[in-house]
Amino acid sequence: MKSYRTMCKKTWAVILAIACHLPATWATNANEIELIPKPVHVEQTSGNFRLSPKSTIGYDAALQGQAEYLQQVLGQSTGWDLKLKKDARKATILLTLNPEKVDKPEGYRLDVTPKGISLTGRDAGGIFYGIQTLLQLFPPQVYSDKRQHGVEWIAPAVTIYDAPNRPWRGMMLDVARYFYDKEFVKKYIDMMAMYKLNKLQFHLIDDSGWRLEIKKYPRLTEVGAWAGPDHNRLGGFYTQEDIKELIAYGQVRNVEIIPEIEFPAHILSAVVAYPWLSCTGLQHEVPTQHFISRDLLCVGKKSSLQFLRDVLDETVRLFPSSYINIGGDEAVYTRWEECPDCQKVMKREGLKKASELQGYLTNVVAEMMKEKNRTVVGWEEIFLRGDVKTPVVGLIWHNVRDTLLATQRGHKAILTPATHMYFDFPESRTPGEVKAATWMPPISLEKCYSMEINDYSPESTVLGVQGCFWSDQFIHGTVLQEIDYLNENRSENYAEYFTFPRLLALSEVAWCRQSDRNYSDFRRRLSHHFNRLDFKNCHYRVPEPLIEQMNPTATGAIEFTLSPAVADADIRYTTDGSYPTVHSPLYTTPVTVDDKSDFRAITVVNPRHYSLPIYFAPDYSGYKQYGEYTAEWKPLNVQPYLTPWRFECTGKISGNGTYTVSFIYTKGETPFRLGALKLYKRDELLAEVPQSVLINADSPVATYRFTVDSFEAGTPFFIEVEACGEKGNDTSGSVFINKVTQ
Repeated sequence: MKSYRTMCKKTWAVILAIACHLPATWATNANEIELIPKPVHVEQTSGNFRLSPKSTIGYDAALQGQAEYLQQVLGQSTGWDLKLKKDARKATILLTLNPEKVDKPEGYRLDVTPKGISLTGRDAGGIFYGIQTLLQLFPPQVYSDKRQHGVEWIAPAVTIYDAPNRPWRGMMLDVARYFYDKEFVKKYIDMMAMYKLNKLQFHLIDDSGWRLEIKKYPRLTEVGAWAGPDHNRLGGFYTQEDIKELIAYGQVRNVEIIPEIEFPAHILSAVVAYPWLSCTGLQHEVPTQHFISRDLLCVGKKSSLQFLRDVLDETVRLFPSSYINIGGDEAVYTRWEECPDCQKVMKREGLKKASELQGYLTNVVAEMMKEKNRTVVGWEEIFLRGDVKTPVVGLIWHNVRDTLLATQRGHKAILTPATHMYFDFPESRTPGEVKAATWMPPISLEKCYSMEINDYSPESTVLGVQGCFWSDQFIHGTVLQEIDYLNENRSENYAEYFTFPRLLALSEVAWCRQSDRNYSDFRRRLSHHFNRLDFKNCHYRVPEPLIEQMNPTATGAIEFTLSPAVADADIRYTTDGSYPTVHSPLYTTPVTVDDKSDFRAITVVNPRHYSLPIYFAPDYSGYKQYGEYTAEWKPLNVQPYLTPWRFECTGKISGNGTYTVSFIYTKGETPFRLGALKLYKRDELLAEVPQSVLINADSPVATYRFTVDSFEAGTPFFIEVEACGEKGNDTSGSVFINKVTQ
């Protein structure tokens, strides 16, 4: 018997090893199984497993946390207190560790039969991920935190072999620009873990807030964690006890929390608390509006370096992660160029440029962390600004080709390109999208999913992939934070709206080999996950209905055939160009319209949660010479006398240089008068163009020209122009911005 068991163990180890190196495979009858991320191998067999109040959970002693997690999740939705059996060899659901049977880290083997469930993992992480796959096999109500009645708790019989392709599957949460409380961070960890992400970069420090209690420097949180006047004070911080609680929470869920202590830039919150940290020693205030402070940590003062050592010492003692993130991005080196103390360091170290001081500082900190068995992680600037001798890990956010430089210089890399993985950008340009970052184009779900990344091997220098959610929109002038007196949670909904469903695309990009990804298949499976997010009480951006066909008819009309992007959701539509509502006609069969711009349709999950409408952007190709479309005016916007008209042009102002703004009259009988134009960066006046011009059908274009010489990335820009209708307000038109010189 012993030799037979040994043979079985070796056989399954070989099978899993082979499966983990084969393309992801699915049995032909596995269409009912809609798993994300897609496992390496799935084989559906006959029958179903049925959970009952008498079911038990057996587990190895080392898996107590995971067993209790499964008991809690199943208990809160079923109402059953399933019995736990420590070190049991027999149970309805059996959780066991067996490195011989599963040879890859975080890998697992899941067997679901009508008689019971066996889950085997190489490590606790593999067991946890097997639990997540098991939960996806049960009805979506399993994610509810309230007892669900009338549900058959069944899961299809299936055998699954699975393991991640990449060790780093991360998400960055910015709690520095906007403070999210501890319970929301736990929820964010839960949602990451649900889709098998394992690294949380905790962006704790920035110009606008210091969120980590450091006992040796109490003013960091007494002063640096708060902004604004007392009656409208914003901010908060995590005590060290809060952090310990979050770390323990993440450990059960296989999420490693990596603290980010940002420097030498983005550290104004610390400078406000302790002005001697900067080169000038000047007193500042914690900002309530977004900007990138020019004040850096002074490299030339021993007191500043001692501060850094003290802060990192406390951070290392608090966080067990083997990584410490030091940020390192977007430093402007003017202060170092002017600081005599920093100049002395440059001379002593033989440095030619102030920017090389950052490399010097990175080396000091990297060696400091190496002594503590920690590896420094930071944005790609940390190995691009000077010679960094100690190996570090660079987060490649700006230029993916910098991974080659990281490799050449002996460092490793993680891909988190702003073009694909910055979730503070909107998914589309559809009118009605909520306020979002605009300094780069939108990132659709498909674009996120399409990100290329080489398969991982032990020799790889790219460890994996990471998404980022930045919270600076909260300090761009739009107030999104909660109103405590009303118990609102609008900012949490906002964060989740941008994160989901793109986090699910990130999950599959991070977990699967590139050759196993297929967007059409992913989108099909995704349609069945929105109801799981609903039961998880997780907000998300509802996708527009899918256009399956858009066919011209013999009469020149267009016939639309749609399908729901969310399983079982309704589609509501209009055919007169108006905005559909939850009361608009229900789509059941193809719809024909004379012009595609007349057709609008929305996905309705419930009366309070629905999508933006299908939108066909106007064709502006005829105005290409005038630059990018920026805004429009219509009769309802037009006043009878010259009145300031203000519109945002963030993203259209893309750097220093000369720009033209063209107002193009497109419709109406009466002229449109334009007066002086002003350009603002936030509320700072950058340019003013005095002018008075009348445009109409015969003379339809008015152009203004100005120069920008103090561009700031990530900062909102606005144009304000005096405008009115001349003897009427039936006029309509569009505004275009063009960058004509660098």
